[in-house]
Amino acid sequence: MLHGAPSSTIQKLQQIQNNVARIVLQAPRRSDVNSLLQMLHWLPVEQRINYKLAVLTFKTQQTSSPQYLSQHISLRTSTRNTRSSSVPLLCVPSQRTSFARRLFSTAAPLTWNSRPPAVLNCDSLSTFKSRLKTHLFSTAFC
Repeated sequence: MLHGAPSSTIQKLQQIQNNVARIVLQAPRRSDVNSLLQMLHWLPVEQRINYKLAVLTFKTQQTSSPQYLSQHISLRTSTRNTRSSSVPLLCVPSQRTSFARRLFSTAAPLTWNSRPPAVLNCDSLSTFKSRLKTHLFSTAFC
């Protein structure tokens, strides 16, 4: 997983994706990369990492598979009945170091809980993927 990787690594990967988009569309070197990525319906690298992590979290929640990951996430239970109690949020464990934010047990709940309720309240994987990509696409290019 590249979640929490240094920004220099993400920037290098983004440059590679930008060059590939130019090659695929046979665009000039100085053309606007954001419009090229939009035309191809490609998420930027940072958004793609978040997409992959959120999909893995959804699969782990729904199927408890893979078992070694499902034991690291748990639903947050509310003692009071609030409007947000219908949203399936995850418990975020406390972390002592910045490196701990890269662990699945911390990164998955942080990524999951930052999504809007319309994305989180999905019954099927295909619906979740569609809504998540639409959400990430709109945040990346608007």
